[in-house]
Amino acid sequence: MSLRIQCTVIDCTDALRVGTFWADLLGRPLGGPEDDGVYWIEPGENLPELLFIPVPEAKSVKNRLHIDLRPDDQAAEVERALALGAGHVDIGQGTQTWAVLADPEGNEFCILRALRPDES
Repeated sequence: MSLRIQCTVIDCTDALRVGTFWADLLGRPLGGPEDDGVYWIEPGENLPELLFIPVPEAKSVKNRLHIDLRPDDQAAEVERALALGAGHVDIGQGTQTWAVLADPEGNEFCILRALRPDES
């Protein structure tokens, strides 16, 4: 097979705001803007490229695709995400081992539990 995932694209009404949130959360520099207002985070270790594309319409329904993040310390990363502007989201998940959050424009993402030493 000759396919690979190039990037993950996040539509947003304010690409700078959403891109800055993700850059800060992931500890990566934000690039851009291009002439069309696109910002990006270049790929890095364990991170694909993320593109932030400005669109005129606001998010209206639950994402069908989202990002899962694996931390070393779940509670600390949830608190850090909240301090950066994320919010808790209830999408009907009930009580789980992961936290469902949303970025400043409502795009859902999960912060999973830390892996145990016997897991890889």
